[in-house]
Amino acid sequence: MADGHAGGPRAQFKEMLEGTAEDWAKIAGQAQSFNKGLAGRVINHLKLLDGDFGGFPIDRLAHSTQTATRAMRDGRDEEYVVCALLHDIGDTLGSFNHPDVAAAILKPFVSEQNHWMVAHHGVFQGYYFFHHLGLDRDMREQFRGHEWFEYTAQFCHIYDQTAFDPDYDSAPLETFIPMVERVFSKPKNSMYLKALQE
Repeated sequence: MADGHAGGPRAQFKEMLEGTAEDWAKIAGQAQSFNKGLAGRVINHLKLLDGDFGGFPIDRLAHSTQTATRAMRDGRDEEYVVCALLHDIGDTLGSFNHPDVAAAILKPFVSEQNHWMVAHHGVFQGYYFFHHLGLDRDMREQFRGHEWFEYTAQFCHIYDQTAFDPDYDSAPLETFIPMVERVFSKPKNSMYLKALQE
């Protein structure tokens, strides 16, 4: 397995009921090492979008970097730019719920506001095309009045729905890798957080 996760000391139990503190110390040690490679694994998964056009004018990776570039050039903070970069990372495994996949990956590392934006961007983005598919373009109205409604609508209007331009000069993916590494190096929300910090 990648990141050296296959090596090192291993627990001896056959079922968790038999686990000891020593076993779990071994597992926690391996987890700390493995977690250091998370940003790299996320970037590698994002690269799966390269060459996947799905009928769009540009491929999904280009859409991701273009969305992030637009946010970065507009002065958005690093966490927001990383959310913009990864908002469609779920397209490969979550074809029917890609925002949920992206939101799950980002949740431990971003603010509640940015998490909500990523989790709901799909229904907000629908304003621009749902009516062409026989769906309700105003589906997002169910969230009207939510404190982050306008924040999410703005993300879709300014950065997401505009990011299909084949002639736009997007920054290369490499520009964003250090940002992803920094954001993913500092979990904010996780039930494992206390254990990981010890």
